[in-house]
Amino acid sequence: MSDSTEPPVYTLAEGRPVQDPTSSVVLRGPKVRGGGLALLEDTQLIETLAHFPRERIPERVVHAKAAGAWGEFECTHDITDWCSAAFLSKVGKKTEVLARLSTVAGEKGSSDTARDIRGFALKFKTEEGNWDFVGNEDLPVFFIRDPIKFPSLNRSHKRHPQTGVADGSMFWDFHNHNQEGVHCLMQLFGGRGVPASLRNVNGFGNHTFKFGKPEDGSFKYVKIHFKPDAGIQNLSQEDAVRLAGEEPDYHVKDMFNAIERGHYPTWTMSLQVMDPKEAETYRFNIFDITKVWPHKDYPLIPVGKLTLNRNPENHFQEIELAAFSPSTLVPGIGPSADTMLHARMFSYPDAARYRVGPNYQQLPPNRPLKAYSPFQRDGPMRFDGNYGSDPDYVRSSFRKIRSGPADVAHDEWVGRVQAYSSDVEEEDFEQPRMLWKLFKENGEDKDFLHNLSGHVGKALPEVQKETIEMWNKVDKEIGDRLAEALEKSNQSADHDTAPPVQMALASHRK
Repeated sequence: MSDSTEPPVYTLAEGRPVQDPTSSVVLRGPKVRGGGLALLEDTQLIETLAHFPRERIPERVVHAKAAGAWGEFECTHDITDWCSAAFLSKVGKKTEVLARLSTVAGEKGSSDTARDIRGFALKFKTEEGNWDFVGNEDLPVFFIRDPIKFPSLNRSHKRHPQTGVADGSMFWDFHNHNQEGVHCLMQLFGGRGVPASLRNVNGFGNHTFKFGKPEDGSFKYVKIHFKPDAGIQNLSQEDAVRLAGEEPDYHVKDMFNAIERGHYPTWTMSLQVMDPKEAETYRFNIFDITKVWPHKDYPLIPVGKLTLNRNPENHFQEIELAAFSPSTLVPGIGPSADTMLHARMFSYPDAARYRVGPNYQQLPPNRPLKAYSPFQRDGPMRFDGNYGSDPDYVRSSFRKIRSGPADVAHDEWVGRVQAYSSDVEEEDFEQPRMLWKLFKENGEDKDFLHNLSGHVGKALPEVQKETIEMWNKVDKEIGDRLAEALEKSNQSADHDTAPPVQMALASHRK
């Protein structure tokens, strides 16, 4: 945008001034009222028409619908004795942040208030490069821990390949046969499955990371949490459904309007910290993304405050062209031995190269404060000078470069390479069982069963039966109450008219 108060001169994309942006060059007969022959020499018309169908980049396969805003992070606590990340190096230090908060399964025009896991992505513009926090809202765990299942998981939550609509049988059939996700399902169908506002959601890093000091090789294992200072607020299933019809952009508008009014949402960033030695004997696999670290074992340690205080000037340029990846790390922060994390570290930048282009890091929302990477150059849409005449090969004698700090300490591994898929074990039901007891103590069990039965009821009867068996493994009371709710629902339904998607699936099975 120009800062000048003088109206800008309209030009073509290459800068040529144009007299009338509504005119076209045509060949017209002397006695014809209107009409004529359009000419290829009309550059303005050709540019206008050619640009229009290319205005949409491919939407994200997941996390397509989002709100976004700019803000700042302020370090509030000193952790320099065990972490050397620059943006955490001094109490009071502030860092610019870009946030993108999204639903997962829905497409670009879907409803904000669908019951869905959500994304909580932040890009910290630090002096040591960007640090991307790419986590989930309100759900501290995930559905799977084997990365090869990730495409299947998301396909099962999206549209059926024959009918083109979301399908309950497909959803529950996947989870019936991948039961490590039962903990995440309890969270999703519990009270926090639909937030009342994006200003009132947790942000969970989900994965285990390493925070440390590369200079001496020390590190701690860390879980990252962003807690809303205004508290957590959620919607009932009925209100969520109502808003989905009345105001499908409810969350996006709420966030934008709050920031416009100066009601800036804030979060406290806290860490759970574990010594590496403790990880060797801890009762759960600390790299398993389907499990949490209980706070009684590892309490939250506050480290900073996030404030979102500026709306984007242009949503497409600043939010949709933004690309986040857990591989975008800074010195002092590194990945753990979580294979789901490793897969995301590859997949997210790969998706950005496909969706936006190989030079997506140059775009304003992604561009770091400073970068010098002459061994990654050329490609479509290169517009930063392409490092001029600097050598494009390593260890050149013509252009000396300095080394940066080392990575956080690498692990030492002894083992063998083999094919591996995790098995569902009894411990996968321990934390869901504890959560069910908490639901009952807090009176959330009725809402949980209401939300759960409403969704399972959309599946085929044989899928419902398998789903009941899965919940029996958590607690037989859940299975019994779910079966009772489904039976009542089935008795009140018109059995002569099955939903079209279920008919299609049943036909396919025959």
